[in-house]
Amino acid sequence: MGVTVAMGIAKLILSFAGDWVRRIVPRAALLGSIAGVAILLIAFLPALKIFADPLVGLVSLVVLLVALVGKRRLPWGIPGAFAAVALGAAIFWAREGLGLAGPGQRAMGIPTPVLALPFPTLAWVAAFEATLPYLAVALPFALATIIGGIDNTESAVAAGDEYRARDILLTEAVATLLAGIAGGVIQNTPYIGHPAYKAMGARAGYTLATGLVVGLGAMVGVVALLVGLLPEAAVAPILVFIGLEITAQAFVASPPRHAPAVAVSFLPAVAALLLIQEGSLLAAVGKGFADLGGEARAGYQTLLVLGNGFILTALLWGCAVALIIERRLRLAGVAFAVASVATLFGVIHSPLPNGSLFWPGSPPSAIPAVLAGSYGVVAALLWLPGDHAE
Repeated sequence: MGVTVAMGIAKLILSFAGDWVRRIVPRAALLGSIAGVAILLIAFLPALKIFADPLVGLVSLVVLLVALVGKRRLPWGIPGAFAAVALGAAIFWAREGLGLAGPGQRAMGIPTPVLALPFPTLAWVAAFEATLPYLAVALPFALATIIGGIDNTESAVAAGDEYRARDILLTEAVATLLAGIAGGVIQNTPYIGHPAYKAMGARAGYTLATGLVVGLGAMVGVVALLVGLLPEAAVAPILVFIGLEITAQAFVASPPRHAPAVAVSFLPAVAALLLIQEGSLLAAVGKGFADLGGEARAGYQTLLVLGNGFILTALLWGCAVALIIERRLRLAGVAFAVASVATLFGVIHSPLPNGSLFWPGSPPSAIPAVLAGSYGVVAALLWLPGDHAE
């Protein structure tokens, strides 16, 4: 709880820089950094759920694509997302009723709803001192959601809905503070996918309804009941669609010449995806990073360096490439200089398995200094006198 409150305070302070960041960072970098998250984390990982149970997953996915991507009206005007999930769930439970298990199917349990009301408390104050060591890990997550909030605001603007980043981020910060004070241990963030929800017919009331349904439903245990009733393979296609919409928007809503800037933003997210998958494999055999040796250890270390802080890395890389395309080389050098400083603190490229921060005077290895120096050399090259557009 104390960590969550601390994250809320950090986000409250950072929220006032949201509109400034939106003004100075090219759209390709803002949209590209969340597009990498969208296609590789939001779309790809659920795609594994679809192919783990293809009878349910593929049927749901195709119905969703026909209705929302193909723009085909379903019988009786049934919403595409609802039809996809309902049909997939019907197939799943019909198969269960016949006593037929899907491939690799685990028995799904239907939990009993339990009442759990959140109440404000100051119990976290007594844990303040114990909270401090965890901030080195927690604050990068807070920064990541702030960047994500700015990116999501730009995504909404590109979809035709104008919002102030400051207002969105302040809402996020206050929600995180309230969550921590009321017993929550997970921060809040604006969820990715505004253009996808809009394509599904959602409007402002959808956000309010979602908050009420999920909030009240969690308090009385209905959310847990729905999770038990709806098979993963039937719900996963919605996330795949969201990932596709966000990724497509990044390329369509950015200037065509900035497509390489969008594409380069995907690379840190690839490393984050591989870290998730390799971490799961290691955990499954009871091993960790410390158990690796030789080339395996070196490869995993490289993934750690590229994957930790990947959202900010993607933003900085996309920004630099977009500025290079515009021949604004000195400003591109500034982006690399920011990356250099961020690397010295572990805000990006932390070599630690948990991605935590550290002081430049006591780095965990030589990697941060080498990377920071490399970024510095690149920045210096871009600042050399020559043909600059500025």
